[in-house]
Amino acid sequence: MKKTKEFLIPFIGLKLGKHHFEYQINKSFFEIFDYNEYQDSNIKVNVVLEKKSTLLELSFKHKGTVNVPCDLTSEDFDLPIKGKMNLIVRFGEEYNNDNEELLILPHGEFEIDIAQYIYEMIVLSVPLRRVHPGVKDGSLKTEALTKLNELIVKEEKKENKQEENIDPRWDKLKQLLTDK
Repeated sequence: MKKTKEFLIPFIGLKLGKHHFEYQINKSFFEIFDYNEYQDSNIKVNVVLEKKSTLLELSFKHKGTVNVPCDLTSEDFDLPIKGKMNLIVRFGEEYNNDNEELLILPHGEFEIDIAQYIYEMIVLSVPLRRVHPGVKDGSLKTEALTKLNELIVKEEKKENKQEENIDPRWDKLKQLLTDK
């Protein structure tokens, strides 16, 4: 993973209180992490950093779309996503990010890289099963669905013809079963 200066927040020079940061995430952001699940993305991320005397509180919110293939039809579509995450940054003897909601930075640190947290927040907000909205409401038109619909219609016609050509002698035999 390459480091990007865009996602480094130098907190040492900030005053106590809330500070707002805004990021526009696109496909190039995911290329930093060698993640190519999305054909494209358009996500707006808002970060509020509240600096206190002994710790930092970060609140992440994101909203936008990622272009993904449908799991049922393989058609690409824009999937709307949104989510939020909170992170507390404390200072200690050594770096520790074992807890997903708490980050411990060494005392001498002066900046924090939030790219990894933005990446994880977005990736975890995308559902595992991605279904095109056209599949749910029946408005999706693809070559595969058109061909399947043609085959279904032909099968129904064959069944109707078979019912018309039933030999009347079978009806007499069926009556023997019901007359008992």
